[in-house]
Amino acid sequence: SSVATVDPSPQVTGTPRPVGLIRGYPPDIVVLSEATPSIILRIRGITPTVWCFRQPQYRSRVAHQTLLVLDFGSQYTQLIARRLRELKVYTEIAPFQTSMDELRAQHPVGIILSGGPSTVRDGDAPRCDAEVFDLGIPVLGICYGMQLMVDMLGGAVEPAAEREFGHATVEVKSDCPLFSSLPDTVRVWASHGDLVAEAPQGFRVVGTSANAPVAAIENQARKYYGLLFHPEVAHTERGVDILEHFATTICGCSGDWSMASFLDEATKKIDDQVGDGRVVCGLSGGVDSTVAALLIQRAVGDRLTCIFVDNGLLRLNEATQIQARYAEGLSLNVVHEDASERFLESLAGVTDPEEKRKVIGATFIDVFESVAARLGHFDFLAQGTLYPDVIESVSVVGPAAPIKSHHNVGGLPERLRFELVEPLRSLFKDEVRRLGEELGLDEQFVWRQPFPGPGLAVRILGDVTESRLTILQAADAIVAEEIRRFGWYRRLWQSFAILLPIQTVGVMGDERTYEYVIALRAVESRDGMTADWARLPDDLLAVISSRIVNEVRGVNRVVYDISSKPPSTIEWE
Repeated sequence: SSVATVDPSPQVTGTPRPVGLIRGYPPDIVVLSEATPSIILRIRGITPTVWCFRQPQYRSRVAHQTLLVLDFGSQYTQLIARRLRELKVYTEIAPFQTSMDELRAQHPVGIILSGGPSTVRDGDAPRCDAEVFDLGIPVLGICYGMQLMVDMLGGAVEPAAEREFGHATVEVKSDCPLFSSLPDTVRVWASHGDLVAEAPQGFRVVGTSANAPVAAIENQARKYYGLLFHPEVAHTERGVDILEHFATTICGCSGDWSMASFLDEATKKIDDQVGDGRVVCGLSGGVDSTVAALLIQRAVGDRLTCIFVDNGLLRLNEATQIQARYAEGLSLNVVHEDASERFLESLAGVTDPEEKRKVIGATFIDVFESVAARLGHFDFLAQGTLYPDVIESVSVVGPAAPIKSHHNVGGLPERLRFELVEPLRSLFKDEVRRLGEELGLDEQFVWRQPFPGPGLAVRILGDVTESRLTILQAADAIVAEEIRRFGWYRRLWQSFAILLPIQTVGVMGDERTYEYVIALRAVESRDGMTADWARLPDDLLAVISSRIVNEVRGVNRVVYDISSKPPSTIEWE
């Protein structure tokens, strides 16, 4: 009765023929007709042989096939969605404690249980509803998700004698649908301290590693699969292929999601949220805020007013360039506010990175309240918050451990009188770029490198003063110019300079100097969630170093950061 209601007097004509089985029900219940609004069944051959069940009135929030990721707190949860969206498979993330009614309402064609920092051996470990395994749809457990599946279905999980963190080699069975096109041995990324001691009844082992005899399992009859490693992480070879096999071969996804469809859905969502209200949007001049503004304008038209706040923490001459860009090509209503002195005063004496971000966030909102009050009443504040912004502050939907606060999601005062509109909150950076192209932005602008909302304040370690800001602006301009001249700009996720709070001894001419150090940072990445330091040519590094030391007063040393993410973050603060 939870699935359908019986019509006691169905009107049936002709001879129905079997067209399929109902997922999750025994094979003696056969679907004979799928004509709306009824489903005709033959049940166990009992006479009368035809029954009519009305279809449940569940309606998905989206018009395409949906995979659901239940989040158990992994820092990689959003990467799962990211990889699947690259395959044009619409994927949503839901808290692990989401109710079954909510899950059913989204009509998922498959569910993925994410990893997480917990152990299923703890009494208070996060668990999903056991009915997840009664939905009759494929389920894939990843790391903690696999261990949870094993535990909930009657298997055994125990502490590993040797934990696996980092690269591991797994031998897989090619007759498992997940691994059908893979070689027999795959290099993967592991991050677990528990292992599966015994698979549940009905499962077979389809992957093993040196420290994990049960590294992958399957129950093909029920379409349940488990991986002790992370296919979503770039370090796993053929990881995207594994996810694609789950989505297409096992779940039957056709890849019907695109930025064009997201654009339509997001426009409607904004319209539903805002109604007849007015929206104020902060423009930084970057891709995120500009795309957010254009998307909101598409939904609410002239009820959007944009404010460009010059916080004094921008790159060299950037404020002037931003104003020119908005004046020339974009039909946005933009108000310019020079608050550079106010931001620098607020940051005086602040050296703690977290405090910097919160001071900048609070000052930003203060300025907005002041400007918005002059412009009339506004109901909503729009922000260009992205998935990586959220996960690095705290998991948007689960118990992930916070890494650092983000300017868009931390430091907002309780008196904030605006309701937030964050239309890009579920997108990754390259998705925002594609959305920008859908909205008509030119390629050169869309593919600008990311720039932190707090600006150069988080690239000046220690005190943020006008003199130190001038030094960094000059050095950073040289980095950008030479990176472009050598043809590396589009190859890099980010490239920039950092001013360190130390001075070192040097010699210029015949005089001893004691001046600042500039660190160079250049990384390659697909989405900002993980990144590797860029192997820039020696001659490029030499030119940058020589120019900075000779052209920027107050600097006598340049160093290059060769740290990857993880363990380091891209920004230094």
